Amino acid sequence: MKTHTSDRIKIPLGFWAGLQQLGISEYEVARKAGLPLTVITDSVVTSAEYFAIWQAYSDLIGDTAQGIIELATVFETVKYPPTVLAPYHARDYRDALYRMARYKQLCPPESLSIDEADGRCTIELDWQFNEESGPPLLVGITLAFLLELGRRGTGQPLTAQLVEFSHSMGNVRALEAYFGCPVRIGAKCNRLTLHRSDLDRPFISYNAELLDILTPVLDQSLNEQQGSRSITDTVKWIMKRSLSGGRPDMQDVAKEIGMSDRTLQRRLTEENTSFKHLLTEARHERALEYLADPSLDIKEVAFLIGYEDQNSFYRAFRLWEGDTPSHWRIAHLGAD
Repeated sequence: MKTHTSDRIKIPLGFWAGLQQLGISEYEVARKAGLPLTVITDSVVTSAEYFAIWQAYSDLIGDTAQGIIELATVFETVKYPPTVLAPYHARDYRDALYRMARYKQLCPPESLSIDEADGRCTIELDWQFNEESGPPLLVGITLAFLLELGRRGTGQPLTAQLVEFSHSMGNVRALEAYFGCPVRIGAKCNRLTLHRSDLDRPFISYNAELLDILTPVLDQSLNEQQGSRSITDTVKWIMKRSLSGGRPDMQDVAKEIGMSDRTLQRRLTEENTSFKHLLTEARHERALEYLADPSLDIKEVAFLIGYEDQNSFYRAFRLWEGDTPSHWRIAHLGAD
């Protein structure tokens, strides 16, 4: 069962360092992705920005297969985030994979589903709330890392049974050499099939004490996230970021999240809200934040929350607070 998760994606801690080891500048990636250089220091991005970063890396590395293999093998274990540290220090490969699938919900956009049958274990990749598939290189690195996790955890040169990709992945022979199995292109889904017997292999990196520390924290975070109204939070977050560029519309916000405007409208209805209501809330909340800054005059505040003229802002603010922006500012700044 899929859960709605926030469109706030943390860039892996060792991602930029890994690119540097491959001779790729993070500044080149940011420029190629069409993103401001601040994305290098910002630990959180939207899924659209995240996809753009991975596509930029793919374009710069040249061959998708090469980009998958090189980054998967160069990524340092010491740079693993907590959501990966827990699987890496699991009891065995099976424990590690199920932990990965569980905690992947904390770090979208990918979603993993595991099925064991006969002598096979299949792991299928999907997207938590994006209707369109992410860049092929991101798909490939996600599946490659699942095998890499097993190799590093067990200390054995494990191989897969089959790897399936829905899109072209560059040098297929290189991928087959890396995975140690046939690689099928043009499949209906993106899926890694492992030898089920390998799942019983113990991890030499097993650390019960560390798991006792990490597991409760990660489980609590996951429970809190699953109980949150994430699509609502995501939409408001995107709105607040784009208010100064004018009034954001449904189509633009839906595109940034990675879904159709019809799907977004349906999701918001399921959460008993609407795009118009969230826009009003986003403007109201931003207005109070900006008015608390005495360096901004009222006209600037109106512009920053998407109003073309000051009078429209005054009318809206009276509806929100029953007062004018200037009187509200005097009362609240004076109280401080």
